[in-house]
Amino acid sequence: MADSGSTRRAALSARDKYNATAVAKTLVTPDLMILRVRTDEPRSVFKSGQYTILGLDGSEPRSANSVPEAIEAPPDSLIQRPYSIASTCAETQEFEFYISQVKSGQLTPRLFNLQMGGRLYVSKRIVGVFTLADTPVGCDVVMVATGTGLAPYVSFLRSHMTDRPETKMAVIQGAAHPWDLGYYSELTFLASVFANFHYLPTLTDDNDTWTGHHLRIEEMLKRGVLNSETGIAVNPDKTHFFLCGNPRMVENVSALLAEFGYTRHRRKSPGSLHIEEFRS
Repeated sequence: MADSGSTRRAALSARDKYNATAVAKTLVTPDLMILRVRTDEPRSVFKSGQYTILGLDGSEPRSANSVPEAIEAPPDSLIQRPYSIASTCAETQEFEFYISQVKSGQLTPRLFNLQMGGRLYVSKRIVGVFTLADTPVGCDVVMVATGTGLAPYVSFLRSHMTDRPETKMAVIQGAAHPWDLGYYSELTFLASVFANFHYLPTLTDDNDTWTGHHLRIEEMLKRGVLNSETGIAVNPDKTHFFLCGNPRMVENVSALLAEFGYTRHRRKSPGSLHIEEFRS
């Protein structure tokens, strides 16, 4: 068994990898957070929709709103997980992340415990293929999200909202309660300013104060809400769909879109349906 001195040295070694500082933190709810970090050195130019790795040492304290870990993290290791970047691709040193706390998880309770000025690890690599690069000019774009699956779309809009004025863009955001709609104010503002952008939030609870949609996302598409409110057609020749969020939502919406002729986009077999595996 390692003595306490060797454990402390191992922890210090993991913390030596820290290369970024938390500069802003907004709790959307007790378990939803917008975190901004500044890296010590700039990163390479990246594409909106890509992701990077965040990390904290296993000896870091957990948030008061968490529960004991389902699998205890080694105190002398760097816990690392991928997170989509929500900030504009024009910024290569200050990054924004939209994070959901997994109360029994290893990393997110430690991220939620970060205070301003707190240090963490951010990978030097930014990767991923969930981008607008393979979306033809002239095609409309529909971005479907639940939870923190919204993050890459926030980057899309912040980076490219003015690039394609002829392209109709829409965000369909599903949530249980109004307070779960992260970035609601920003998306509502964009929809009021840009004629080619539409924001369709929808809730699954029975909140009487909510005057918007009370439908599951697949039900919205079945009823033709997208076309009637935005003029965007559910047609793989005219519209590309992006899906990111709860795996059940992705599965259900993918199955529905397949009935309209949509196929998943892959490098060797291009399609009009782009799917990002869920990152919490």
